[in-house]
Amino acid sequence: MKSASTSENSPPAQIWNSAPQLDNIPVINTETLVPPGARAVVISTHPGDEVMMCGGLLQLLSALSHPLQLISISDGSSSQPGSQQWSEKRLSVFRSQESVEALRRLGLPMHSLKWVRGGFTDNALAEQEAQLTEFIARYLRPGDVVFSTWSEDSNRDHDTVSRASAKAAKMVGATFNEVPIQAWHRPLRDREQIPWHRARKVRLDSWTVARKSHATHAYASQLNGEPAIGLAPLLPRVLLQRMRLPYEIVFV
Repeated sequence: MKSASTSENSPPAQIWNSAPQLDNIPVINTETLVPPGARAVVISTHPGDEVMMCGGLLQLLSALSHPLQLISISDGSSSQPGSQQWSEKRLSVFRSQESVEALRRLGLPMHSLKWVRGGFTDNALAEQEAQLTEFIARYLRPGDVVFSTWSEDSNRDHDTVSRASAKAAKMVGATFNEVPIQAWHRPLRDREQIPWHRARKVRLDSWTVARKSHATHAYASQLNGEPAIGLAPLLPRVLLQRMRLPYEIVFV
């Protein structure tokens, strides 16, 4: 995931903290979004996206005993080029371990959780969109409710995985939903580019928010950049602040 800049004390006006439309998004309950008995499939582009997208929703669905399927497309090993601390070899192991710890912090049933890791190379997914579509379709079933990143999320990998996921869902007869991550951190002037008519708000209680925030801090490799070589944190402070909002937004 690419970083979004912020000052130490006062985040600039961005869509997530300034758009007036946020207050008017209709609320959707979990049972409407994922009908009883349906399987929820969360497709993350990079390790950590599963929590950034819908760490709260995953908790709600788990509490309702919904069957869950996670699909991680890449291992995130190419996320910090030139880093001495986080080499590609180290990240290929460490980032998946971070995701395991983050999901454990969410309280998900790790012993029974269905989790597929694709092993695709991050920062190069656009050239593999057809292969991604075939790969994702292999793990979907008719009637699934699928969640992936938004196709205009301002991150090339996110956009590619969204398109591939949408095609795969259509192929098998699954319902497809998009969840923006980076788009919320665009300048406030870009708020009209958000498809507000498709937005639905999933409300989260304080305990669910606290667990989600705790889970984001499991991604140790993404919390601190390396200023000496120009690498910013992949999870900057402003994004972590947004994780404490009492809701998540889905484009249905």
